[in-house]
Amino acid sequence: MSRPRVYLETFGCQMNELDSELVAGQLHALGYRFVDEPEGAQVILYNTCSVREHAEQKVWSRLGELAIRKQDDPVLVVGVLGCLAERDGVALVKRMPVVDVLCGPGELDKLPSLLDNAYRTRQSLLADRVTATDADRRSASQIALQGNSSRRSATLAAAQDSLEMLDLSRATSPLETMDEDHPSAGAVRKRSAYVRITRGCNKFCTYCVVPFTRGAEVHRPPEHIIDECKKLADAGVIEITLLGQTVNHYRFEHGAAVTIGGVVQPQKGRSYAGGHRRDPFAGLRVTTFADLLSRIHEEVPSIERLRFVTSYPRDFGDDVLEVIRDHPRICRYLHVPAQSGSDRILKLMNRGYTVSEYLEFIDRARGFLHEPAKGRPLSISGDIIVGFPTESEADFDATIGLIERVRYKNCFIFKYSPRPGTTAFDKLEDDVPDAIKRRWNNTALDVQSRISDELSRESLGRTLGVFVEGLSRMEEKKRERPAKSCGGGVSLTIGGKVIHSHAGEEDEDAGGLMAPVEALGEAVMGATTQLSGRSDGDHIVFFDVPSGASADELVGRIVPVTIERVQRLSLFGRLDGASAGRSKK
Repeated sequence: MSRPRVYLETFGCQMNELDSELVAGQLHALGYRFVDEPEGAQVILYNTCSVREHAEQKVWSRLGELAIRKQDDPVLVVGVLGCLAERDGVALVKRMPVVDVLCGPGELDKLPSLLDNAYRTRQSLLADRVTATDADRRSASQIALQGNSSRRSATLAAAQDSLEMLDLSRATSPLETMDEDHPSAGAVRKRSAYVRITRGCNKFCTYCVVPFTRGAEVHRPPEHIIDECKKLADAGVIEITLLGQTVNHYRFEHGAAVTIGGVVQPQKGRSYAGGHRRDPFAGLRVTTFADLLSRIHEEVPSIERLRFVTSYPRDFGDDVLEVIRDHPRICRYLHVPAQSGSDRILKLMNRGYTVSEYLEFIDRARGFLHEPAKGRPLSISGDIIVGFPTESEADFDATIGLIERVRYKNCFIFKYSPRPGTTAFDKLEDDVPDAIKRRWNNTALDVQSRISDELSRESLGRTLGVFVEGLSRMEEKKRERPAKSCGGGVSLTIGGKVIHSHAGEEDEDAGGLMAPVEALGEAVMGATTQLSGRSDGDHIVFFDVPSGASADELVGRIVPVTIERVQRLSLFGRLDGASAGRSKK
């Protein structure tokens, strides 16, 4: 039986993007073909997020559309992956019978067998000439959910972790053509990648469903992480972002390591609760987050930029700050969500720290890392939720005060929406009127926009190293190129925009999509072409390709750009021809 054409759409955070990339690589290795549009697919997969209501509503809308399509196409296979699948479980299938495959984030390694079984079941309908009505009665349902098994605490080591093999077997070839339907698209050059170091979360913030959908905090063996970074570097990757829900809590105890089937298993999270003091076992029987950063920096020198997200403000050690300070290829950029500037609201959120403790960390981080005179300022971004249950005007004013005090480079500000499966949903009434939430949200956005603009202006006249990601959104619009013409690469769609997982990424701040390398080609040479990239501090930078330079040769490289104009989070600069020629390959 031939393998089907697959359309994979991704919603949510970097964790979901990485999950989709790993799943796509696994399926492609088994012969599945990926397409850029759902219309041409025999299998449609949605990798879902349940953290934000807006993303969830999009999934329900997509499933409703597929239910109509399936009346005329009964052999279509529909799968829901990720946090929404884990949270709602079989209730999701009952609500949407169109779903054939349900797979939680902790069971993604089982997806190929689930998909194969569902596809064979659906294909049998063709042989039997089954009508669409009868097809509904012949279930193709395939379900793999983690449930509560990941929170068994009888041992420090996780049970045999087959999910680890998904990370270890990722496709790392620098030149990959993933779509056989578009062979002329050429190969995709992959220069930036995510690497997972932890999975799950132990924090149980009352508004968040992640501990229930992704399970307990699990730390991957450091050798696995470093080997993965080396393979990516050998494949041409020059920028790596380490991922974890609470990435700075990474801690692997070698004396407690368990090996099953020749594979060292990840461990249940057990952080050293020492505040910002150093772990006394670091470098001996324990690999800390600081140790891991240092080892990757020293053992994988061809990685020119090393980032990490997301940081938890409590227990962020001085050792980590010192490693960032002393290792020049580690970006001085911290994403540290505060969520509120009110101690009362933070307690209701179960965040585990006070405003003063959060600010102590911010001040300590700036003391170690903020060196604008040396051209190495520290950029800080954060998350804020407004309209949490019982929040008052005084609580909101305290949050505005926090934003003013911290002066984030950018801050993701959201209106609170109750999420099923969370403690807040079950125990706290959503009592802040939506009109007040909207007012507070707009006020906070206005304050942050002003601060972002002020901080961006500090870059005027400076020359920044910019990792070039692709065509700017303005350039995309000018060319009016449909996303499907990009070809080559796994089709991941985030927020309704097609993204090729081995080529580009969504640029929320610029409001557009970074085009992959193969989309540039000879057509971009000659006329003025605007490219977009990111600085060490995660600023979005736009510049025109200088005369005599080739756009496709600049993408995936770090080039020096002198900033001449700013607009909030966007910086506009100039790259001269000589610099383009000397930029790193």
